[in-house]
Amino acid sequence: MNLTPRNLSPVFAALLVLALSACEKETPPVTEVMSAPAEVNYADESAAGVTGIADRYYAWTLEQQPETAYFAGIELPRHDGMQDNSPTARLAAEAAIDEMLAALELVDPALLKGRMEWITWAYMDQELRARVAQRICRTELWNVNQMGGWHSGYAQIAQLQPVGTAQLREQSIARWSKMAAFIDQEIENLKAGLELGYSAPKTVVQRVVDQVEGLLSLGTDDSPFYSPALRDSDEEFAAATRAIVVEQIVPALQRYRDFLAVSYMEQARSELSVTANPDGLACYEASLQAYTTLDRSGKEVYELGQATVMANKAAVLELGKAAYGLDDFRAIIERAKADPADSFANKDELLQFSRDAVQSAESEMPEWLGRMPDVAVEVVPFEEHEEGKGMSAHYRPGNADRPGEYRIPLFEPENQSRGNAEATAFHEAWPGHHLQVAVGQSVEGLHPVTQIIWFSGPGEGWARYSEALAEEMGLYTTTTGPIQRRAWPARGMVVDPGIHLFGWSREEAIEFMMESGRFPENLGDQMVDRIAILPGQLTAYDSGGLEILALRKMAEDALGEDFDIRDFHDRILENGTIPLLQLRAHIEVWVEEQQTQH
Repeated sequence: MNLTPRNLSPVFAALLVLALSACEKETPPVTEVMSAPAEVNYADESAAGVTGIADRYYAWTLEQQPETAYFAGIELPRHDGMQDNSPTARLAAEAAIDEMLAALELVDPALLKGRMEWITWAYMDQELRARVAQRICRTELWNVNQMGGWHSGYAQIAQLQPVGTAQLREQSIARWSKMAAFIDQEIENLKAGLELGYSAPKTVVQRVVDQVEGLLSLGTDDSPFYSPALRDSDEEFAAATRAIVVEQIVPALQRYRDFLAVSYMEQARSELSVTANPDGLACYEASLQAYTTLDRSGKEVYELGQATVMANKAAVLELGKAAYGLDDFRAIIERAKADPADSFANKDELLQFSRDAVQSAESEMPEWLGRMPDVAVEVVPFEEHEEGKGMSAHYRPGNADRPGEYRIPLFEPENQSRGNAEATAFHEAWPGHHLQVAVGQSVEGLHPVTQIIWFSGPGEGWARYSEALAEEMGLYTTTTGPIQRRAWPARGMVVDPGIHLFGWSREEAIEFMMESGRFPENLGDQMVDRIAILPGQLTAYDSGGLEILALRKMAEDALGEDFDIRDFHDRILENGTIPLLQLRAHIEVWVEEQQTQH
């Protein structure tokens, strides 16, 4: 995949000119700036400065955190790197971020009007500021995470490790020879955290212990860390890889498991809220902004979520009355959950149903999108050691050489809902994350940094919007899907700050979430622990989804019959997960441009 920035399309450049000139009435329009040589100079210098900062951040990230590439669909020149998780490396990283942010603050974004560098600036400004603000969380000192922690992340990377040549085999050996030292440093980081009063909740720790035990229970040939040897015919490489797994990685994982299960568990916090950690309140607000890319306080998110939940419940009442003749929310949800046609008989049925939903959505997409990406998506079941350990269904990006993956759990299929399976498939694959990521990879003109930076507000917001869009597209085959997809949204905006800011207990949180009927009962505990270890993250879905809906309504009201849904979706997606504040400016520009054309 070509990562070289390309020229921005003239139409898009014009849209940016209109957006920024509308936002800043005092600034001369771009045509005036371009007519004055001195101003052109400043604009060019600013553009070059932003591009230089983004170039540096991109190269620095792939050098310091090469793992990023495998989850962003980026091809690396070498495959022997591993993140340095030592305190020294962390301080060096913070210094590099500070230097890049200081340079970015010298740039006046108003000078970037109408240029692709304005998009790059939006990404870098949000990313660098959020990274600095979140330092107060000291996450590296309580990095015990069941939602895609390093232990599961590296297991996936091992299965993607390129092999097949002498050079690639050498790089594989070099990378995985570093794994044991990485694990031991994680233990030391957690010990330091305990001394300073930082820890993960006990229930989260137990989930990670269970996940690591799942890895340890595998035979060597079945271990994901032995995967490179299974995909290469060289016997010496297989023997060397086996030795690394048996003599280094497995013992280190055992040390980590034993530390977590005994000494760490004894000192881990019982409280769910991040405010139990030092500076936890400031950590929550910083995390909230980083995830949503909006300037809303936890209290504001909580109140908006409550209002939205009430509106959604009213919509469920209308559907329930039409489907079941019921006018009570709880009765409607219970009827939907008890619907015998909504369950699965076995794992194969669940897997095939999800694949059918994804295929059906893909076939309809050209009617709703002007730019269809070429990258395919496959529905892939969890590995056996991942099942039932607290990990949710998720999307793994592909690239020009391999398809994206919608990865789903098949655990206890009889307790999974067909309606929820449809909504989740539409959220993760088409028209959700897969479409969003694949479009972002294919758009000409975006700086490659947009492929390694992911903002949850616009990212998860599009996926939440996609659940509703799928209904508009006529994709749901179940009665329960449209009901359940309305019963759940915005509850994350309530329960997340409820736990972290307003003292909600585990029982209160579970009851509030389970009222929606969206998830099987055994997921209540999992969802609470997810919120506990990712403070603020669950608010991003509906914070972003509501913003995209608001932008669509604004465009429809302004354009009337001239509103083109395919064009609107292209405009939403063409800048990747650009922060929501800049996304609004971009759509306002498009609306104004459309009004002048018609």
